[in-house]
Amino acid sequence: MAVWSRSSVTLFDLPKIEAEIAKLENEQNEDGFWDNPNAAKVVMARHAALSAKIGVYRKSVATMGDINDLLSEAGEKDTEMLELVEAMQSDLETECEELRHKLLFSGEYDALNCTLEIHPGAGGTEAQDWAQMLSRMYGRFCERNGLKLQVLDFEEGDEAGLKSAIIKISGQDAYGLLKGEKGVHRLVRISPFDAAARRHTSFASVNVIPEFGAISEIEIDPKDLRVDTYRSGGAGGQNVNKVSSAVRITHLPTGIVVQCQIERSQLMNKATCMSMLYDLLMQRKLEERDRELKSVQGEQKNIEWGSQIRSYVFQPYTMVKDHRTDYQTGDVNGVMDGDIMGFIDAYLEMEARNNAG
Repeated sequence: MAVWSRSSVTLFDLPKIEAEIAKLENEQNEDGFWDNPNAAKVVMARHAALSAKIGVYRKSVATMGDINDLLSEAGEKDTEMLELVEAMQSDLETECEELRHKLLFSGEYDALNCTLEIHPGAGGTEAQDWAQMLSRMYGRFCERNGLKLQVLDFEEGDEAGLKSAIIKISGQDAYGLLKGEKGVHRLVRISPFDAAARRHTSFASVNVIPEFGAISEIEIDPKDLRVDTYRSGGAGGQNVNKVSSAVRITHLPTGIVVQCQIERSQLMNKATCMSMLYDLLMQRKLEERDRELKSVQGEQKNIEWGSQIRSYVFQPYTMVKDHRTDYQTGDVNGVMDGDIMGFIDAYLEMEARNNAG
């Protein structure tokens, strides 16, 4: 049975989901399944997410069946029965909304934790302040939605804001929620750093990387790494001490750089860096595969100035608009306080329709 079709596009294929669950269960029953704990966790997370979808779907179907049975038995004057039906209809609406929400998290890696990186564009203090504002927005979003946030690396701006931030976000569907934030974010406002009170346009880029965990597909030759250590500093950094505990690792073949200063132990910071490097290399591999298959929409994957995914306008009017989905709101303050679920839902619905089509 297939449900929730829009313009002849099916967004829920029950037999397909059941087949994938059976496949995942077979993997869990194989000898040596837990030999690679990280890979096993990915399988378990995917199984749990799919099982939850079917559970909500079957509950909704059962409620609908009960409503139909009651309606066939109730007479027009049976007010008590009709009141019960109304209450059950309200429950059904809640269940359908929950099902709709779960259907949107259909990506292979949606259930995983993720790392979010923020970098200001050109523009000095103005852009660095904008990057800091985005960092706070995502922090408030995490608080609103029960996600755990941990700053792995933070470099303060010259006068205000930040030059870079690397944040680990953990919780149910963390990557699924935030994957649509990847791209360039554009700010238009009267700059508080401009004595002439002129309007400025600033940019900041956001990258979102799943915490793949299953790293068996990626091999890293230690000879390809340059490891540098330095003293920790930045936001909340009480660890500015005599020990160079912060670690920066450069992957020479690709030029990818990762760094971490959150832990007091150099060894732990290095382990976190290596985990981040595996994730970035895995993401790179998947994007290359997708490009070969021509299945990646460039407008959603590019992080280039001039190809912003969303604009935040403070003056001369107030509006936040996503240029991929056309979803917009005039509540700029609410958005900057972490109320971005409307944008996330709109992106996920667009992605689900595109994938189903």
